[in-house]
Amino acid sequence: MTDPIIELRDVTRSFPGVPEVQALKGVSLTLGEGEYVSIVGPSGSGKSTMLNILGLLDRPTVGEYRLGGTLTGALSEDERAAARAQFIGFVFQAFHLMSRRTVLDNVMLPMLYSGVPRSEREDRARAALDRVGLGHRVGFLPGTLSGGERQRVAVARAVVSGPKLLLADEPTGSLDQRTSGEVMELFEELNDEGLTLVVITHDVGVAERAGRSIRIADGRLVEPERIAA
Repeated sequence: MTDPIIELRDVTRSFPGVPEVQALKGVSLTLGEGEYVSIVGPSGSGKSTMLNILGLLDRPTVGEYRLGGTLTGALSEDERAAARAQFIGFVFQAFHLMSRRTVLDNVMLPMLYSGVPRSEREDRARAALDRVGLGHRVGFLPGTLSGGERQRVAVARAVVSGPKLLLADEPTGSLDQRTSGEVMELFEELNDEGLTLVVITHDVGVAERAGRSIRIADGRLVEPERIAA
């Protein structure tokens, strides 16, 4: 394995209540740079909690999370936000595009927070849109695009700042089968270029496209298996 980019050690995430709910239970996982991994499981299995931990959107109740070798538990909220902006790209099922901003504006937005100089932002956004095949849609509003096009805009936005890790949460959940395949091919091209990719999904077909697929059930990782070399 290459140098670890993700290291979880005995991570548990509990939520208060009667009874207390443990969404993750003693999870340990190591992913190397450039890996393509899927985490598959049914609703309520802990997938979303896992993504929130990996994306520095939440903290473990118990255990350690190292991202790129940095122990994240000691980071302040500002430091965590800076790490997200510089290190991690996100793609969600619901796209989360700003409806009143153009495609180009949506892709430029994360560069406000990731330290990209203002003079470079438009050129980088246009290049990212060209990369996902939407250079001809820069002036359009998201509502005028198909679901597949909106997801491609979301991918461009996720990678425009040059992250090392891309987290995709049910990225094909709102797409038809053909469009899902096109989006997954785009992810695979990005992975071939060196981007570490983690896809969280309930779709076994999507999960099996990854180089490594890990099942989560009742907050525990089970039956990790190598899908392909």
